[in-house]
Amino acid sequence: MYDIAVIGGGPAGLSAAVQARARGRSVVVIGGDVRDNALYKTERIDNYLGFTGVTGPELLERFEAHARAMGAERREGRVLSVMPMENMFYLAVGSEVEQARAVVLATGVVQAGKLPGEAEHLGAGVSYCATCDGMLYRSRQVVVVGRSADAPREANYLKEIGCQVTYVSPRQPEGLRPDIPFVQAGKLRVLGDRTVEAVQADGGTIPCEGVFILRPSMAPAELLPGLELEGNYIRVDRSMATNVPGVFAAGDCTGLPLQVSKAVGEGQVAGHRAAEYVDTLIQTG
Repeated sequence: MYDIAVIGGGPAGLSAAVQARARGRSVVVIGGDVRDNALYKTERIDNYLGFTGVTGPELLERFEAHARAMGAERREGRVLSVMPMENMFYLAVGSEVEQARAVVLATGVVQAGKLPGEAEHLGAGVSYCATCDGMLYRSRQVVVVGRSADAPREANYLKEIGCQVTYVSPRQPEGLRPDIPFVQAGKLRVLGDRTVEAVQADGGTIPCEGVFILRPSMAPAELLPGLELEGNYIRVDRSMATNVPGVFAAGDCTGLPLQVSKAVGEGQVAGHRAAEYVDTLIQTG
């Protein structure tokens, strides 16, 4: 079990990890493909103190190197849910589970809302994890809705275990097996009565029995039911604490401005307060 689990590998999450490690706490940073990070996509940054003219990838690499040097562990994966238990949290990372005494949410902004028909078919053909549910669809038709950089890899996995895969995305995917049909579409709808029967893609219909919707991260309110929001952002106090004891948040997921400086500063506070929270648990436990 880790002292602190940080969900998100951007500036806020890595800043929180560095601060928590400076206070001697064990930390795991859980995040997806670096190409999905907003900072990675930034060509030039001129408003981060001391780093004029730096590119997003260069700055992110420096942040990652600092966190590694401090001893923070890195775990690539998509956190599907966070379950509070007595003095700890269980985090479902794909088909596996991590445990931590405290959690820092640094998920960034989840850009896309749910697809029409997605919520109604969750658990009845809609899945967010290929390695978790793929074996249920061997020899059956499935659609992979690719919204993350690692989605082609998961589609390839489904093909390898015997699923009949169609990949749907607004853009041409990188690394998709050539024997997987690709449909370029942006407007999608999940169709079916009680279970998934098809996906409507820009007016066309793709018959299927399962839909794997692969986004860079889950929306915070879906990760942790009961989490208080303020508009589309997580509500926090000045110590970056949420309404859930032991859960802190930092960065773009807490609101405007969406800037590196704000993310790093909030991450520092969140990591510090999360470490203090763990200190108190250990002292009173």
